[in-house]
Amino acid sequence: MRDFLYSEIAALHGLPNIPDDPDLAIAAGARLCQDLLEPLQDAFGRLFIRSGLRSAEVNAMGAAKGYGCASNERSLAGHIWDKRDAAGQMGATAGIVVPSFADAFTAPDDWKRLAWWIHDHLPYSSVEFFPEQWAFNLQWHEKPLRMIYSHIPEARGYLTKPGMDGHDADHRDLWDGIAPHP
Repeated sequence: MRDFLYSEIAALHGLPNIPDDPDLAIAAGARLCQDLLEPLQDAFGRLFIRSGLRSAEVNAMGAAKGYGCASNERSLAGHIWDKRDAAGQMGATAGIVVPSFADAFTAPDDWKRLAWWIHDHLPYSSVEFFPEQWAFNLQWHEKPLRMIYSHIPEARGYLTKPGMDGHDADHRDLWDGIAPHP
């Protein structure tokens, strides 16, 4: 939990990053870990947590200062683990890097290999990829959306979401052989 509570924004601005509802934060975070992060780590080895839980105060500061945080309304049941979204659902998001993958796969479209592996193996809600070390936000949610989005300049937009061609296909040929710990 220490890794999830650390926030550069909170440290920079002297804010506490403590959940208002610890029980909800723990419940949502436990599902994120059990359903997504632990299977990902089992397949690829140690994960690097870049960001996790943000208190509403920390997230609002990050949005106001232009640090790449979405509004609090959009972050509920996302980076704000301790508040349910407008539909009353819980969720949790972590920003992570998979070092074994980032070190081995550096071609411009290699992030798609990991994205399709996640899509075919994990019960994620949303994934957002970034260009630095193929970092991505991985969200668990009670009502998963099953969308993968790229912020990578050459590939900005949706890789997949329900209704897109290939969303429900077998993508094995795109990811086969990337997981060092099958």
